[in-house]
Amino acid sequence: MTPPGPRPLLVLLHSPAVGPATWRPVAAELRARGREVRVPSLLDVATGDPPYWPRVVTAVRTALAGTPPRHPVALVGHSNAGIFLPTVRAALRHPVTASVFVDAALPARSGPTPVAPRAHLPALRNMAGPDGRLPRWTDRYDEVEVAALFRDPSTRRAVVAEQPRLPLAYYTQRIPAVPGWDDHRCGYLLFGPPYDEVAADAAGRGWPVLTVPGRHLHQLVDPAAVATAVLTLTGGTGTAGR
Repeated sequence: MTPPGPRPLLVLLHSPAVGPATWRPVAAELRARGREVRVPSLLDVATGDPPYWPRVVTAVRTALAGTPPRHPVALVGHSNAGIFLPTVRAALRHPVTASVFVDAALPARSGPTPVAPRAHLPALRNMAGPDGRLPRWTDRYDEVEVAALFRDPSTRRAVVAEQPRLPLAYYTQRIPAVPGWDDHRCGYLLFGPPYDEVAADAAGRGWPVLTVPGRHLHQLVDPAAVATAVLTLTGGTGTAGR
């Protein structure tokens, strides 16, 4: 009998609009279950001139430095990070065994993927300051709505403190298509509206969809449940080590 290969290393990608703190509780939970995890920082991907998407690829490759090239990895993208998973997979020397989208935008079914839907661009342009940069992500929304995303003030402070002010040009870029990128295990983890429509799209692609009810940063509120769902969708056992 052929012995089982190594379990995939889990790469947790945060939206460039926030930061690595949004994944740290889940990363800690997964490590407590014996899994190897990386949380690349995408905080600087919009520094300098566009295109910005290649810097996401570079950040992931940097985070995997020292990992043997044949060691399998599973990509897990939250929110806007979802649209980068195909280009990241195409650039890695490591075999990618799964791509999981967590309350995330999906790559277009064909052709390049816009970072922001065209209908959202006028509102983003209205938010941009004289320097062409937008307010921090949590500064774009009503205080009551933002406060409900966090389980305690210290978690909120940690997330807010590291948020970048993204340039408007980040949202007008288009991510190149990668034909055949979804020829491996893909899955979707839904927290709730407005991503329920995106989850329906994922289901229409034939992917498994799990729901852990919550708001958009629910990985900060219930990291154990989110870790279990991620393990299930990546093909691991959601109850490992528990």
